[in-house]
Amino acid sequence: MSAEEIIGFVTGAVCVYLAVRQNVWTFPVGIVNNGVYIILFASTGLYAGAGLQVVYLVLASLGWYWWLRGGSGGGTLAVRRTPRWVWPAAAVTVVALVGLLAWVLSTWTDASSPWLDSVTTSLSLVAQLMLGRKWVGNWVVWIVADVIFVWLYLSSGLYLTAVLYAGFIGLCLLGLRDWKVALLRSEAADEALLAEPRPGAPAPGSSR
Repeated sequence: MSAEEIIGFVTGAVCVYLAVRQNVWTFPVGIVNNGVYIILFASTGLYAGAGLQVVYLVLASLGWYWWLRGGSGGGTLAVRRTPRWVWPAAAVTVVALVGLLAWVLSTWTDASSPWLDSVTTSLSLVAQLMLGRKWVGNWVVWIVADVIFVWLYLSSGLYLTAVLYAGFIGLCLLGLRDWKVALLRSEAADEALLAEPRPGAPAPGSSR
């Protein structure tokens, strides 16, 4: 168990917890976590996982901006339903990325688990992008990815990281529940706002 794995454990847990709470500090904490795991994964032969962390840095920066300025009128971004088109687009993206990454890792590197590494990498990229857009469905993708991550890290001897990702599954379930509640509250508030009579408008049931 290395210092990098311990630091990654702590920052990773804090990062996911902050995401569940819709706290924008999830992104700077996540960036620190990415830097730690670049070192850790590269040293254990999980090259796609290490490369994933570099992409995470970019997506975290985008998510940080979106959460603060991506809402209506340039305000904060609210939790939203996942658009229907996202799911088929995500499936096609994952399949394409898995095929490409698995071929690259199998052909050009000594990656220890090229297929599992590619699957988790592809799922995580899609989930992180969805998280940045505050789509509720990001938690579903994260849960699928984390289940595979647990197996991958156990087989790679990263036992503390495997425990961390097992904990992530529980946090993702909590995030899915809490974000759904927040979404329903937001939609109810929007409906109530639309139902309010505008100044000068006739009251419901009246005629002019």
